[in-house]
Amino acid sequence: VLCGFTLTLVCLLHARRQFPGCGNIVTFSQFLFIAVEGFIFEANFGRKKPAIPIRYYFIMVAMFFTVSVVNNYALNLNIAMPLHMIFRSGSLIASMALGVIILKKRYSVSKYTSIALVSLGIFTCTFMSAKQVASDSSLNEEDGLQVFLWWLLGIAALTFALLMSARMGIFQEMLYKQFGKHSKEALFYNHALPLPGFLLLAPNIYHHALLFNQSELFQVPVIGLTLPIMWFYLLMNVVTQYVCIRGVFILTTECTSLTVTLVVTLRKFVSLIFSILYFRNPFTAWHWLGTSFVFVGTLMYTELWNSLGPFLARWRKRPKEE
Repeated sequence: VLCGFTLTLVCLLHARRQFPGCGNIVTFSQFLFIAVEGFIFEANFGRKKPAIPIRYYFIMVAMFFTVSVVNNYALNLNIAMPLHMIFRSGSLIASMALGVIILKKRYSVSKYTSIALVSLGIFTCTFMSAKQVASDSSLNEEDGLQVFLWWLLGIAALTFALLMSARMGIFQEMLYKQFGKHSKEALFYNHALPLPGFLLLAPNIYHHALLFNQSELFQVPVIGLTLPIMWFYLLMNVVTQYVCIRGVFILTTECTSLTVTLVVTLRKFVSLIFSILYFRNPFTAWHWLGTSFVFVGTLMYTELWNSLGPFLARWRKRPKEE
């Protein structure tokens, strides 16, 4: 999953560097590719009945749409982008909290500690990167109370989106327990059902398609096909995103919502670190500290020490036996 995401990120950064507003055409292409692939190979051209009732997929899509809209709208409520990024780094804690409240789960002390370390590490890296970003929003001193109230509303919106996102993960986990593991089916319906919504973005998508056509020509290695380089970046992004998201949906059927949230959060962390290095932003001692927190927390969560214990014990006994 992380390898696929890294390749996706490389292609996306190349595309956004030339056309910063190309996010809609990239997202639409990803959804369309996954939906068409699923319609052919999973839904058998619509002849295969879904194992999970389709109404549940509508609920999942509605949750995802609500989270996306609320997160985007929060930026209009005096919420600066750095604060927005920092707030979303709390997804692990939100997932664990709802797991305890809704699913009545109990975790070991090491699990609580590992989640706290990963969250602290991501918060540290995000906060230090956010300090390097100049906020574009200028607050009106005369309307201080009004600005503050809008800001509080923005915080409430971010909190709602954070909890809704965690609830969506738990909803998926409960569905798979009830109806069985159907990751390919879930992948198809979660990308096919939202497609009509892209009609609202059609003018922007068409505009960027024309811009992509005007980009410099590029000859694809091995096959020798020549096409505009932006379409090549988009194609590579779509393919690698498919590999990445396919892995995530398989994880949702095999692992708990908390584990999936950890993987997705680590994916965001890789995105942050990679963008820092790619754009040659300062990588300070605080970034190293945050990275070490994430690394140690991840090792604790996977309980790698317990797996290595018997191996190290056998390795130590060998010299004595010889």
